[in-house]
Amino acid sequence: MSEQKYLRETPCGTICGTDCQWPGVAAYKGIRYATAERWAYPEAVTHWDGVYEATAYGACCYQPRSFYNEADMPEKAFYYKEFRLGETYTYSEDCLFLNIWTPADAGPESKLPVIFYIHGGGFNGGCGHEKHFDGPEWPTKGCVAVTINYRLGPLGFVCLDALQQEAGHTGNYALFDQLTALQWVRANIAAFGGDADNITIMGQSAGAMSVQQLCLSPLTEGLFAKAVMSSGGGVSKMLTAKPAAEQYGFWNAVMEKAGCADLDAFRKLPVAELFTAWQAAKKECKNSMSANGPVQDGVFICKPATEVVAAGEQRHIPYLIGVTSQDMMPPILYKMAGDWCRTQAAQNGPASYEWFFDRQLPGDACGAWHSSDLWYWFGTLDHCWRPFTAQDKVLSAQMVSYLTNFAKHGDPNGTDVPVWLPIDATQHKVLRLGEQPARMGSASMPKLVWTMLTNKAVGE
Repeated sequence: MSEQKYLRETPCGTICGTDCQWPGVAAYKGIRYATAERWAYPEAVTHWDGVYEATAYGACCYQPRSFYNEADMPEKAFYYKEFRLGETYTYSEDCLFLNIWTPADAGPESKLPVIFYIHGGGFNGGCGHEKHFDGPEWPTKGCVAVTINYRLGPLGFVCLDALQQEAGHTGNYALFDQLTALQWVRANIAAFGGDADNITIMGQSAGAMSVQQLCLSPLTEGLFAKAVMSSGGGVSKMLTAKPAAEQYGFWNAVMEKAGCADLDAFRKLPVAELFTAWQAAKKECKNSMSANGPVQDGVFICKPATEVVAAGEQRHIPYLIGVTSQDMMPPILYKMAGDWCRTQAAQNGPASYEWFFDRQLPGDACGAWHSSDLWYWFGTLDHCWRPFTAQDKVLSAQMVSYLTNFAKHGDPNGTDVPVWLPIDATQHKVLRLGEQPARMGSASMPKLVWTMLTNKAVGE
């Protein structure tokens, strides 16, 4: 049986999509939303000639796993088996692609809500089309789905004085990629049936941290209507971005290890050598995580997150936010999520809803590990090796309903799911999702320490 082709006219030109696992849903894969030279800020795509064949996924950004075979790395076995076993990925610095899934019959008059998803991976790994992201169920519930790729690791977060002098600011190339993808979607999503004024941004782990930065940035006013953050939302002094200049020493060390005397040589360095030097410098850095992630660049991030929130300068929109029971640093992430909701209530913002996911996934004894909830939110259980049961299918259906209801109305409640109450001054319970039927309750974390699986971010 041949693939169905779907032609649409967009502001950029004609585009051709294909079908996916959901009947009646069209997939547009590998749409180039921007171009960028190494350590230059992205430039949005506004036009293409001819018909854009959006029938195959675009390249992922280079990342550590680009340079070794995950199948030969026992320490990578868990997440490799879970999300990538049997898949083939192409890696490139030319990686600024996004994917759209929409009802095949949706048009500009449909004005469907849009869910714009940013993948996690510790800002070092991942892409927008791993198994759990490959064909979200959301379009079957009347929402347009978008996933994106963005620059990672040393390609997405380098900070150098020479780059500061060149562009007026340095760092956060990945965040500007995300911003440009969001702007591209706003400009073009009507052609795919989406409502540019009803975009929900969503992310998990580093993706949730990215969503958080988008919600704090002065550059994003009016760009989205709602936000969802899983396992990484909220703010704390521990995770606050440092000034870009404080990272110059680390990146100068990377240059030195790479044998590059200046920025021009560093830009021309073969990508494998760049990653080798970066990894070597990280081993000598006391806090390598802080040297690879968002920074205060004076443009995207202008001051510490805690100060932004204290001043009430974040986006005042509805939020969904939560964690898993065997998450990374579960007590810390859980407190951050709750504090974020309580702050919104105290500042008289729109309703914020908190969840706690504790489904002990079948197939092993690893519990509700970091990223385990993604199969359920995306409705892609059939892509997984695990022996999911009727309980898992019911749970996933409920979570997809909560999410798509929220995308439509800013309220996750509906006639097909148990009531989910927002956090406010007197209501502190969260929605329990997992082992028992969905209900309001208190969190219960059986493990308040890092597990052997969650020492590393998904995607590394």
